[in-house]
Amino acid sequence: MAEQRGYDLVLFGATGFTGGLTAEYLARHTPADCRWALAGRNRGKLEAVRTRLAAINPACADLPLLHADVSDAASLAGIAGASRVVITTVGPYSEYGEPLVAACAEAGTDYVDLCGEPGFVDRMFVRYHETARRTGARIVHACGFDSIPHDLGVFYTVKQLPENVPLRISGQVRAGAMFSGGTFASLLVAASRFGESQQAAKARKRAQERPAGRRVRAVPGKIHRDPDTGRWLVPMPTIDPLVVAHSARLIDGYGPDFRYSHYASFKRLPTILATLFAGVAVFGLAQVPPARKLLSSLRKPGEGPSPERRAKSWFKVRFVGDGGGKRVITEVSGGDPGYDETAKMLAESALCLAFDELPSAAGSVTPAAAMGDALLARLIDAGLVFRVATA
Repeated sequence: MAEQRGYDLVLFGATGFTGGLTAEYLARHTPADCRWALAGRNRGKLEAVRTRLAAINPACADLPLLHADVSDAASLAGIAGASRVVITTVGPYSEYGEPLVAACAEAGTDYVDLCGEPGFVDRMFVRYHETARRTGARIVHACGFDSIPHDLGVFYTVKQLPENVPLRISGQVRAGAMFSGGTFASLLVAASRFGESQQAAKARKRAQERPAGRRVRAVPGKIHRDPDTGRWLVPMPTIDPLVVAHSARLIDGYGPDFRYSHYASFKRLPTILATLFAGVAVFGLAQVPPARKLLSSLRKPGEGPSPERRAKSWFKVRFVGDGGGKRVITEVSGGDPGYDETAKMLAESALCLAFDELPSAAGSVTPAAAMGDALLARLIDAGLVFRVATA
């Protein structure tokens, strides 16, 4: 049924900052025979995006513009039913995301987003996983910096280790970049709904199938100094280890006993203290509506840095894997994580779902479980570095 639809891809949210970068990436990299469209509620803004894309690729001058509004379920059902894959950059997802997930799950349409909100992902699993499995839809959250480098980085690391043995992997994240306005808004929403997120995690744990005869754990770990690098490692309570753990449940190749820990990597202790203080302060202020409103005004969704500032941004994730008497160190690295590379990862994920030969999967799945080797190859071709390191 999906093959008979009018579009291969529909991008919802192209009038935002990251959505606009995703549209520009698609304009440069979609195959000539790719049928794609832009969707949103403001026709005038969509036309402005299309004009910008036509300057990049003249073929985009005739790009279809579709009406879609999160408050109009019929419009979302329309784009879900018309496309094989729907991409959405419209967040915070806890506020605006559920209607489109529901529409794609019901229509059997593949779905990708940039969500880094654990509570939202858990609720969508509980509410729509079985529907998506029935219709054949692949609902793939976290297809940006949250959590492609970490999920695919662990996938790549596992491939360097012996098979059918217990595996222990840690990820160590370094970055020099600005938070996106959308990411900051999502963090505030997640912090303000911490209790709801905890309840959603418990509900998902009850509903989620456990792998038969295998054990999978995301272990928070403790603050400690890495003996190899001399850097301080601080547990990161982000969505990334949850995504990695879900991949490990879905992929037998992660072995009979898999454990993953996720850290931010710092050179100096004072930086850690300042970061922890800021995190605690933001979390506390996010609980108070007036303070949360004030914080949200500091960086709004849809805003972002200049191309020159983004060109100076970077990220590196170091993975240390142990299993079967072998230790391997790998690294995933790239440019600006919050904007340019995120747009690239999201677009390549959608293209991968639309055009590549992939593992059999349906329901709420991860990038590694849904796309695996095909997405890894795409990301490498697109300029992200996956390598086995020597130290």
